Amino acid sequence: MKRKTQAKFLGRYIVADPEICHGQLTFRGTRIFVSDVLEMVADGMAWETIIERCHNRITKDAIAEAVKLSSEALYKHAGEFVLEPIPA
Repeated sequence: MKRKTQAKFLGRYIVADPEICHGQLTFRGTRIFVSDVLEMVADGMAWETIIERCHNRITKDAIAEAVKLSSEALYKHAGEFVLEPIPA
């Protein structure tokens, strides 16, 4: 059976496939959400621990790609995240 939609590869390790996890960003060949891994990175978890928690289904290179792509996205869309100043 032919696929209706194509997967979109955002890099070597990250994919958005409408047939996997409703098109959410996952690591290629897994159902591990990129957002979950980035949250663990943001919480300061060691990458080795993240890899263990993901049952060794991702690599340091995959995590690095997620961090790099999220950094590029933040840089490109930084204006969308500006908070209003808090009144004194």
